[in-house]
Amino acid sequence: MDLNKRIDRFAQLAIKTGINVQNGETLLIRADVESRDFARRCVKEAYKAGAKHVYLEYSDEIVTRETYLSAPEDSFDEYPEWQSYKYTQIAKEGGSFLSILSSDPDLMKGVDSSRIGRFQKIAGKYLKEWRSYTLTDKVKWSIVATPSAAWASRVHPELSKEDAIEKLWIEILDCSRVTDNPVDEWKKHVSNLSEKTDWLNKMNFKKLHYKSSKTDLVIELPENHIWQSGSARDPQNIEFCPNIPTEEVYSMPHKYGVNGVVYSTKPLIYAGSLIDDFWIKFKDGKIVDFDAKSGKENLNDLINTDDGSSRLGEVALVPYDSPISNTDTVFYNTLFDENASCHLAIGAAYSSNIKNGENMNEDEMDKAGMNSSLTHVDFMIGDKDLNIVGVTNKEESFQIFKDGNWSF
Repeated sequence: MDLNKRIDRFAQLAIKTGINVQNGETLLIRADVESRDFARRCVKEAYKAGAKHVYLEYSDEIVTRETYLSAPEDSFDEYPEWQSYKYTQIAKEGGSFLSILSSDPDLMKGVDSSRIGRFQKIAGKYLKEWRSYTLTDKVKWSIVATPSAAWASRVHPELSKEDAIEKLWIEILDCSRVTDNPVDEWKKHVSNLSEKTDWLNKMNFKKLHYKSSKTDLVIELPENHIWQSGSARDPQNIEFCPNIPTEEVYSMPHKYGVNGVVYSTKPLIYAGSLIDDFWIKFKDGKIVDFDAKSGKENLNDLINTDDGSSRLGEVALVPYDSPISNTDTVFYNTLFDENASCHLAIGAAYSSNIKNGENMNEDEMDKAGMNSSLTHVDFMIGDKDLNIVGVTNKEESFQIFKDGNWSF
C-alpha cells in the first residue's frame, strides 16, 4: 500500500476507532495549519461516518511563538472566555473532540518560561469545566499526530526535509498499526491490552515498587482503584480510543502515597519547551525536590501550576519491548514517547480510574486519594532495567515487570 493510501486509512482509524463517530453527532477537530491535509481527510471521513456537524479549529505555531515573544506582559494573565464557552457548549451537547498534534519540539526555545507558565495557568482555570468532560470520559475524545517539517527534522536531522517528513509519516503509521484494515487490527490490540487490565484489577494491588539502576519509588494505590487500557466508553457506552497509538495500561496513584525518587528516561515537551534528564523526589505524595539538566525552569512552572500539580494523577505500565520502543527513536512527542515507556503523570487523575469517581465532589476525591489539578502532564520513566513488584493487601508480592517488560 502506498503512503497516500495509508494516510487515508489513518484518517479512517482516527474517526471510526479514535472517536467512533455516531450518526447525527458534532465533532470538533483541532489542528495546526501544517496538519490541514490530514484534517481535511478526517472531516471527509467524519461526514461519511454520519456526523451532522464537523467544526475545524486551526492554530499556527509560528503565531503562537510570536505571541509569547512580542505580546504585552499583562496579556498572559487573560484568556478568551468565548473559547472556553465554545468547548464547553459542544461537550454539553454531547459532541466529540479530535486533536491532531504536529508540534515543533523546539518551538519555545528562547521564550521566557514565566510567560508560558502564566498563560498555562489561566488557560487551565477557564478550561477546567471542559476538561472535566474529557477527564471523566463524559465525551468522546482522541489524539493523533501527523508530521510537521520542524518536528520531522528534529527527529531525523540527518535527512532532507522531505525525506524526514516521509520517514516520520511511516513511523507514525507503523506505530499506530495502520494496516490494510486498521480498525480490525485495533480491535485485536485493545483485546490484548484488556487481558493485562483484567489481571491487574483482579489482583487489586495495594502498592507498586519501582526499582531500576536509578529509580527507587513506591506508589500506593487507592482503595477501589481501576486499571484501564486502550479504549474507554462514554455515558452512552460507546467505545472510543483516547490515544492513537497506545500501548499503556494505566490507573490512579494515591495522591498522598508516593515516596522515593524517580528518574526520567526520555525528554518531555511541555508547553513547547524541552525538559530533559530530570529527577523528582516525592514524600507522602508531594514533590519535595527535583532537578533537570535542561528545562528546569519549565519543570518548576509545571510543578507550581496549582496545589495538585505537585502530586501525581496517573501511573501507566508500558513494556520496553513494544512497536514504538522498538523503533529506537526518540520522538520528542509525549503521545509517542509515553507509549514507548512506563510513565507517570503530574496533575489531575482520571475519575474513571476509581469506583464511582465521576460522582465524587472535591472533598470525597481527596479522601479517596484522587488528585485534582488544572494540569495533567505525562513523563517517561521506563527503561530496560526497570522492575516493578506489586504488593497485595495480604502483603503478598508479585513481579509485574522484569527488565522492562511484562513478567506474566
